[in-house]
Amino acid sequence: MVYRVEVFTSPTCPYCPMAEDVVMQAKEQLQDKMDVEVINIMENNKRAVDYGIMAVPAVVINGVVEFVGAPTLEDLLLKLK
Repeated sequence: MVYRVEVFTSPTCPYCPMAEDVVMQAKEQLQDKMDVEVINIMENNKRAVDYGIMAVPAVVINGVVEFVGAPTLEDLLLKLK
């Protein structure tokens, strides 16, 4: 199974780079089992609205908002396995 992971960020958010780093670390471990897309809500807020995301960072896995805030690598990997 390939996981589709969307990371919603904002350029002014101090926690968004941490969330993005954690997702990329998971991608390094899972490689072709994970597709990642980083979405800047300042440029594309429609998808965030569609998911009901009110705060960033937010991590969506296969169409489900799984984390609001930066997850730990361990928590993210648990959701992906």
